[in-house]
Amino acid sequence: MFLGTYNPKLDDKGRLTLPAKFREELAGGLMVTKGQDHSLAVYPREEFAARARKAAAISRSNPEARAFIRNLAASADEQRPDGHGRITISPGHREYAGLSKECVVIGSVDFLEIWDAEAWKQYQETTEDAFSAGQDVALDGLL
Repeated sequence: MFLGTYNPKLDDKGRLTLPAKFREELAGGLMVTKGQDHSLAVYPREEFAARARKAAAISRSNPEARAFIRNLAASADEQRPDGHGRITISPGHREYAGLSKECVVIGSVDFLEIWDAEAWKQYQETTEDAFSAGQDVALDGLL
């Protein structure tokens, strides 16, 4: 499982060092793609393949489904961490997520998310009340 919050820096070449505790699981390859809320999602290759197959099975007559599948597939970038655990974040991905030098990598159970540090701070501030309330129907059985 991917858990925790980490603060790596993006270097001048667009490389980001993955947290050491996740490198072994991601050593065989990973996929970076657009995430929600202008973050990037980092999946182990097998997890991404399973999600992509599931997405492809959705009816493409639904405009929201088509848009999701297109964005997922078109923004996917296969990476293999180098010997220092670094991956290169493409210019398009950096722009989409508004990444500056200061980044945040968060564990999201079965994948990682990459955020610009300021964007992550703002996201946390705007969602804290909803997290604390925890009464949404989507959370039934979880809390």
